[in-house]
Amino acid sequence: MTHQAPSRVVLIRPHFFSPNPATATDNAFQAPASGDPAVLARAARDEVTALARALAEVGVEATVFDDFTTTTPDSVFPNNWFSTHSDGSVVLYPMYAPNRRAERRSDVLARLTDEFRVRRVIDYSVAEREEKFLEGTGAMVLDHDARVAYACRSRRLSPEVFRDFCRERGYQPVLFDAADHRGVPVYHTNVLMSVGTELAIVGSGMIRDDRQRAEVLGRLREAGKTLVEITEQQVGRFAGNCIELTGGGLTGVQAQRAGSGAQHLAMSSTAHAAFSEEQLARIAEHASVLAVPVPTIERAGGSVRCMIAGNHLDRRGAAGAHLSRRAPAAMSDSESLAPLSGTILMRS
Repeated sequence: MTHQAPSRVVLIRPHFFSPNPATATDNAFQAPASGDPAVLARAARDEVTALARALAEVGVEATVFDDFTTTTPDSVFPNNWFSTHSDGSVVLYPMYAPNRRAERRSDVLARLTDEFRVRRVIDYSVAEREEKFLEGTGAMVLDHDARVAYACRSRRLSPEVFRDFCRERGYQPVLFDAADHRGVPVYHTNVLMSVGTELAIVGSGMIRDDRQRAEVLGRLREAGKTLVEITEQQVGRFAGNCIELTGGGLTGVQAQRAGSGAQHLAMSSTAHAAFSEEQLARIAEHASVLAVPVPTIERAGGSVRCMIAGNHLDRRGAAGAHLSRRAPAAMSDSESLAPLSGTILMRS
């Protein structure tokens, strides 16, 4: 595992998936709910299972939690409400849509604490009381190696909370504006760009301001990233919604570069089909593409990157396969995190 590319991830398998009406107003990638709800939910559930299996086949460990809650249609996107970090921190984030706040689950945190070395839980979710938001690694794209946090302005990100996060976590903030040709802001940074160990994919043309675009591209180049610039049309097909992971199964130059594991760029089949042959060849110099079909889930406005919460924590005991079928335990604003080990930092 590299700092940037975890070898473990967390997935949520929803049993009542649906495009979320509460997020439709600012998510231009989202499609209206249609068809038989039961068929839609079953298809989404199967897509998460298929993603977990595909990850396992390349040596990426996925901990899968089932969600039987009927009021959390977007729970398949856990990277918005928590992130983990190699120093043992787990960070909780304030969510824009009220019905998404119920996605926070104490059993997920308890499982992480039981099996991994969690030193502290840092809770920014109290910012919701002031209508301020920072939707995790959806709203931000983090370069852990260079300690740079990229973020585009939207309803899902409040600059004050973003800057607090960067200051307290030791990241340099790069805040910019991005919009489509109609002027609609990009709702989450992680649909616009992806930053890996050596590779960065970015929809640079959607950063309309020349100075802001130059700063983003300049920071990526300073960090030594190979750039793959994608068009607005490719962004619309989720080509920017990728995540680099560390697994196994490659040989030769790529395996040598990856050290103890091989680098895989996880994306959807939709995203893979959007790249040109030249772009795919450039990507292949740094990572093997792992493309998985998730067309049902993409109707909710997110793709494979949105589905994956990277697990950067060190394990307490032996490795193994993990599957949680426990009913979700949602966290209320007033719930105490005291049963969890480590330091609990409530943001005020």
